[in-house]
Amino acid sequence: MSSSRSQRLFAAVLPPEPVADELARALAPLYAIPGAADLRWTAPAGRHFTLAFLGEVDEELLPELDARMERAAHRTAPFPLRISGGGRFDGRALWAGAAGGLDTLRLLAARAHAAARKAGVPMEEEHRRHTPHLTLARSRGHADLTPYTAALEGFRGREWEVREMSLVRSRLPAGGVPGEQPRYEVVRAWPLGR
Repeated sequence: MSSSRSQRLFAAVLPPEPVADELARALAPLYAIPGAADLRWTAPAGRHFTLAFLGEVDEELLPELDARMERAAHRTAPFPLRISGGGRFDGRALWAGAAGGLDTLRLLAARAHAAARKAGVPMEEEHRRHTPHLTLARSRGHADLTPYTAALEGFRGREWEVREMSLVRSRLPAGGVPGEQPRYEVVRAWPLGR
């Protein structure tokens, strides 16, 4: 009897180090806003633009997933992107937005979603319109995130050319350690375009 192993995976666009560093500098003043200590801030390694969340994926699906994701990446040309402004999902999550090649980013997200579904990963049948965002913090309840979105309103990061799509494995905290963050590891990256 064989036991199937799985990995918790998502497809993403990862900002390059200079862009991530620039965002970290922009976020520093936000930590002084009253209530900031009550938010769970995303560690720099966890800041990415998720294209498709795949959840737990059986390892036997990985070869087909790899082939289909590679095809999706190759069908999508490199595109410009920048971190821009901020927003919130209700009072639960604070995020940084994106500007630049958003149509191409959304197309890549739709292609990653379809590639995962065709590889046998249980995905929602219909891909919802992608809201490009990079999660910065989460609230344990319903926080007033208005001061944070206002502070991010004028932020316009440097532009970079997105040249690859990454498949990232996330390992959730084992539990018990306050403030422990998920760990992320790029398991595969595919260049965009041909």
